[in-house]
Formats: sequence, C-alpha cells, structure tokens
Amino acid sequence: MVTLVNRAKMSTSTTGTGTITLGTAEDGYQSFADAGVSDGDVVRYVIEEDNNWEIGTGTYTASGTTLTRSVIESSNSDAAITLAGAAVVFVSATVEDFTNFQTGTTSSTTETAIASYAKADFVGLEVTVVADDATERTITKLLVVHDGTTAVATQYGEVNTDTALATYDVDISSNNVRLLATAAAATSTTYTVKAVTFDA
Repeated sequence: MVTLVNRAKMSTSTTGTGTITLGTAEDGYQSFADAGVSDGDVVRYVIEEDNNWEIGTGTYTASGTTLTRSVIESSNSDAAITLAGAAVVFVSATVEDFTNFQTGTTSSTTETAIASYAKADFVGLEVTVVADDATERTITKLLVVHDGTTAVATQYGEVNTDTALATYDVDISSNNVRLLATAAAATSTTYTVKAVTFDA
C-alpha cells in the first residue's frame, strides 16, 4: 500500500529517466518530509514538466532526498518521461487507490495476464474476478502473496452459472505481480478484477 500525504509538491532539477533528486517545496506546498513521508516509504507520485507527465510509485530516501520511479502511466507511452531539469513532483492519489478495478480479455486458451499490480505497493492481495463470455459467468476469489521474487495464489471460492470459464495463476514480471487467466475455451471472455491490497 502506498503512503498518501497532503499538499506535498517539490521541484526537481534532475534530468533523464532515472531516480530523481527532490529540490525545494513549491510555493504554498510542503516538502515530502514535512508532509509526513518517512525514509523508505513508497508513495504514488505525479511528475509534470511542460506537456509531459508521469504517474507511478517510488521509494523515498531521506538522505539526499531522492525518489525512485516505477512508472504506471505516462505521456511517453507509459514509459518514464525524459526530464529536462525543470519538473515538479507531487504525491497524489490515483484511481487505483480508490477502485483497484482492472479488466482483461482472452480469446484463446493461452495463459494471459489480465491484471497487474506494482509489487512495491503490497505484500498480499485479496482478488475477486468475474469472467463473462456473454453466455456464462464465473466469479472467483483468490488470495495472493509475494516476497518480491515469487508470487503464490490460492483459490478459495468460486460460483459458476454453468462450468468454470477459466483457471488462474500469478507470476512476477519486472516490477509487477500479474494475475494470469487460462480460459477453458477459445471464446472471447472478459474479466473484471477487483483487488484489496495489504501492506506488511
């Protein structure tokens, strides 16, 4: 789970796509530390520079006041934006912090990622998946835990209107824990995934 604080907005003169060094608080705002962010906290950040923007999670380091960047979404095709030295960065809640809904689709019986969660944000998930192939529906509950290297899931509940539409597994890919679906048939199936995250 990410740390959220109020009115934390700072300048950065960092260039490039790597870890940023935080400068001073913008007028009318607080520094991350003054707002209550502690060393090692993971925050949801927004970086803006001219027309470029980036949303992600990052780990705050008090010594040197740095913030790592793990991009969730950006104006650069969801990759890190290249900073030119005049950006601002602030802590912000995003839609993921309020809904945690994701959707996916399969049209074959090949295992497919249908949802993805930044592994730095949580140690455990309680996941509800609704699968719908326009004829039948399945709702499934899973518990997911990871140690940063390995993710494990167990299914503890399922209700079907006929037969199960898919089976599920998890893995870790890069900085994300992914929920994987293997459809029972090569029929177009949509998945709506709701997750509740648990921090250490």
